[in-house]
Amino acid sequence: MFPRAFHYHRAGSLKEAATMLSQLGPEAKLLAGGQSLIPLMKLRFAGPPHLVDLNFIPGAAYVKQDAGGLRVGALTCHADIEDSPAAAAIPILHDCAAGIADVQIRNRGTIGGSLAEADPSGDWAPVLLTLNADVRCLGPKGERTVPISKFVVDAYTSALGEDELIIEVLIQAPPKSSGGAYIAFKRSAPVYASASAAVRLAMEDGVCRDAAIVLGAVGLTPVRALEAEAALRNNQVTAKTMEAAAEAARAAADPQPDMRGSAEYKRQLVTALVKRGLEVALKRARGEKVELSHIYA
Repeated sequence: MFPRAFHYHRAGSLKEAATMLSQLGPEAKLLAGGQSLIPLMKLRFAGPPHLVDLNFIPGAAYVKQDAGGLRVGALTCHADIEDSPAAAAIPILHDCAAGIADVQIRNRGTIGGSLAEADPSGDWAPVLLTLNADVRCLGPKGERTVPISKFVVDAYTSALGEDELIIEVLIQAPPKSSGGAYIAFKRSAPVYASASAAVRLAMEDGVCRDAAIVLGAVGLTPVRALEAEAALRNNQVTAKTMEAAAEAARAAADPQPDMRGSAEYKRQLVTALVKRGLEVALKRARGEKVELSHIYA
């Protein structure tokens, strides 16, 4: 099926794109990687009268180190993050980027487009929540920075205004002696996860001083498993405490039954994914290099 007719606009800068959105009205859509929008348009589930193409904006795709961590341009594709030495220094970022769909999608899809979509099954929001990232947004009135914890407000709904776009993601460098991991369960590579878990541990003298556990695809927004974090904080990370954290994460999950599985099935997945993620995060916090890949049915 072909999409409905639309007017095509090519933005030459981020500022120009924001101006176009303001002038064209709320029904105008931005085209970044197009991995979500184009299929919806072809099926005529979406029919924007105006499409603003961001792909010809110079300098909007990058991964840069600074004193506080990383700066990632909104148009940076997943494959570039996967291959970035700077991102590899924070292994959970590589876990996420390398596990998104297949090679074709990773070379087209962008981190900014993924976050703006606010899909409950998306990969980046849970990962960035464990890193206390910020999202820089631009609109006709200027720039503002939104903490990732306040950016995704509901399923497919972000904090972006109708005439705003994401321009950059700011990622804090994790403290020393910390480790993170992101793992998802999928029926196959191209599909969204049935459940996913992003975890981060900050260790000191064998004791967990801080922990973050965020679940994906088991709620309308990413689920922060606070009681699971509390089970680890100020304790040694042992098989027993990891088991307690995994059970607490299971209780925090609020999945809906769908073609990917029943609600109970997804809760069981959460338990296994959190355990595995914690095992890898602990090894990485100790300085070990551990490869991690998603689990496929």
